[in-house]
Amino acid sequence: MTNTAETYHVPVLLKASVDGLNIQPGGVYVDVTFGGGGHSGEILSRLDPTAHLYSFDQDSDAEQNLVRAEADEDGNGTRGRRFVDDPRFTFVRSNFSYLSNWMRYYGVDHIDGLLADLGVSSHHFDDESRGFSFRFDAPLDMRMNKRAGMTAADIVNTYDQEALADLFFLYGELKNARQIAAALVKARTARSITTTQEFMQVVEPLFRREREKKETAKLFQALRIEVNHEMAALKQMLRAATQWLRPGGRLSVITYHSIEDRIVKNLMKTGNVEGKRIQDFYGRIETPYSLVNNKVITPADEELDRNPRSRSAKLRIAEKI
Repeated sequence: MTNTAETYHVPVLLKASVDGLNIQPGGVYVDVTFGGGGHSGEILSRLDPTAHLYSFDQDSDAEQNLVRAEADEDGNGTRGRRFVDDPRFTFVRSNFSYLSNWMRYYGVDHIDGLLADLGVSSHHFDDESRGFSFRFDAPLDMRMNKRAGMTAADIVNTYDQEALADLFFLYGELKNARQIAAALVKARTARSITTTQEFMQVVEPLFRREREKKETAKLFQALRIEVNHEMAALKQMLRAATQWLRPGGRLSVITYHSIEDRIVKNLMKTGNVEGKRIQDFYGRIETPYSLVNNKVITPADEELDRNPRSRSAKLRIAEKI
């Protein structure tokens, strides 16, 4: 499948999320989700020659976008910057959970802002070979980093029934998680479940027709989160961001489902991902952050028309105190 930077992933809430960083032209910034390079390109366009941007992505496919035209706000990819030629830019092929390791490696003292677009790139859903979508028959993989780790098939075929039920309930918020787990365990005794089609044949009868697509999407979401350890990585990255942001630095995060949004909201409101409220003598919550937007920012109708996948996006912005 041929991709351009703009089809790889149309950047969501591009202007609002980068505006939220309150860019200082000579600052140090981090984009922990490079993807198609849309957000990184917008950040670079606001930096002077003394600044630097570090962009993370663990997927080798994303690395190909370093030499493609970046997407502008309309997703047209017209600016034509080659990221690899920009001395202000460093690409880090790594999971963003290792943010602290890489900042120390590059000798960074602090960062002035961090942006995270936690959505899965359009590329992953549209690439028939990756197993992220139930629209195609493909190996049941779902790994963001194709070099290592368990695949979705490994999980479906080796986790016991209770473990499967737990992950479908926790990460997919599916009420019939136990029923789904039982059906999969029974089916795999006859033969291993290795493709998305084989998986769908087992679970489809368990969903009411009117909710089939929505419930199946939640099921695939749960598997993807487990395969890529997404929640653990997110928590580790947010804790590291709190450590590395200077006072006055900004954290700008786009979420797409309630599980990750709850973690981000907890951190920004209480200073910890668990949401534990620690109060001072006067009953004020002790947190290293001040909310920039008390109400989440969502895409305008124009962006929704252009990019329907942005429908569930929520932008939260906080400033380090």
